[in-house]
Amino acid sequence: MAKKFTASAKQLRPDARFNSKLAQKFINSMMWQGKKTTATQIFYDALDIAVKKVKDVEPLALFEAAINNVKPQIEVRSKRVGGASYQVPMPVNARRQQSLAFRWILASARGKKGRPMCDRLASELLDAYNRQGGAMTTRENIHKMAEANKAFAHFAW
Repeated sequence: MAKKFTASAKQLRPDARFNSKLAQKFINSMMWQGKKTTATQIFYDALDIAVKKVKDVEPLALFEAAINNVKPQIEVRSKRVGGASYQVPMPVNARRQQSLAFRWILASARGKKGRPMCDRLASELLDAYNRQGGAMTTRENIHKMAEANKAFAHFAW
């Protein structure tokens, strides 16, 4: 029987500047076509830009706060009961919360065109830090959907 997850979480080394596994995971998820050096440089430049705009905040603290603000607490999942499909609100586990937050921040940053990626990522991280922006909108939409389907919560088993 194969394992559910790979050993990559155990093998993950912290990033060079902040010694943070969270930052390294974000860099890995941002990376395209194996270009880790490019992704790392974009991430560090984005944090430098974001910290200049916010006073008295450490770069890693800003990044962690932005990720924590975007993490969803609850989401809807399709559940088939008696021939009908219901959108059932369910809590999100920690690993999925983190991956959704990464995905939403990167998708929102990549959706803004016309500027370098480090600028777009910096503005999205600042927006997430201030509880605004595209990633926060996605999170709020997920929470609203879960609230609207609260009547089907008894199907969560």
